[in-house]
Amino acid sequence: MLPDLLLNYTNHFQPLNLFNYISFRTIGALLTALLISFIFGPSIISLLKKTQKKGQPIRTDGPKNHIIFKAGTPTMGGLLILLAFSISTILWARLDNQYIWVVLGVAILFGVIGLLDDWLKVSRMNSSGLKSYQKIIPQLFIAFFAAWIILENTPENLQNTLSIPFLKDSILFLGILYIPFTILVIVGSSNAVNLTDGLDGLAIVPVMIAAGSLAVIAYLVGNINFSNYLQLNYVPGVGEITVLLGAIIGSGLGFLWFNAPPAMVFMGDTGSLSLGGVIGVTASASRHELVLVIIGGLFVLETVSVIVQILSFKLTGKRIFRMAPLHHHFEQKGWAESTIVIRFWIIAVILALVGISSLKLR
Repeated sequence: MLPDLLLNYTNHFQPLNLFNYISFRTIGALLTALLISFIFGPSIISLLKKTQKKGQPIRTDGPKNHIIFKAGTPTMGGLLILLAFSISTILWARLDNQYIWVVLGVAILFGVIGLLDDWLKVSRMNSSGLKSYQKIIPQLFIAFFAAWIILENTPENLQNTLSIPFLKDSILFLGILYIPFTILVIVGSSNAVNLTDGLDGLAIVPVMIAAGSLAVIAYLVGNINFSNYLQLNYVPGVGEITVLLGAIIGSGLGFLWFNAPPAMVFMGDTGSLSLGGVIGVTASASRHELVLVIIGGLFVLETVSVIVQILSFKLTGKRIFRMAPLHHHFEQKGWAESTIVIRFWIIAVILALVGISSLKLR
């Protein structure tokens, strides 16, 4: 909104030309989202505490220390994240860019699904909210429309294709499988972040790391000079998503202020489903879906641990991990929560660096 308004007056005040630059607006969006989080965070948390007398219900089959130390902590903190980055994005992004609206749309709609799930858990005082199909089916519909809009805005030479990382000029033609594949990326990313959100600060920092990495990718892919130099597929307009991802990082930092151990609030499905959806849509729009598997490798590991645990128990009656997702396995082994969280952050940084290196190693 600000660039759309202020760039009309650059002839009268030259410094307003700064709003032409995505880098400047990304920093502005980050700082604005951070400020909104700090201003409204205490009030939102206070409101959540009043409406959730007993806080988020704790899984009875989860780690026993969670029942002792995490009981009474309110959930739905994702509302703060959504509020901060949505307002900041609308302020700093070009609103004539369709990529901005498709990413925002997925974030808000996935957030609504998560909000309903969180509310059912709180109102029933039960860790079971929506049934799996009640969450997945709406996500599939939303992801379908997002995939269709991305396809319509993709250059003709890249439509229905998949870029292969680390290989120069290597593109796989998916044809009619492109839409289903993109739906899988968006929905899979959303639920992978949701599974990772189990310890204080565990999910939000890897989300910020992934958002920062994808911001670099979106910026380079959306710039014809950088994309040509790095031999990346140029996607006009996708660079604007960098501004939104900057807002994600700012709101994530603000949320972490309140979510750092011991957490004052949990993001809940409201935040995790929304943020995961943003990551999936951004990777698809920038044509780096497979790189997301590397950058978001921590989320992949958490998801795979759940799948492997379920298959192993159904086929053999034995569990491979002491508890799934993977972070609970290490809790059961006696690792301190802070140790797990920080080591997982380190893994997320390493994977992000490997993913970004794929832009040059071709």
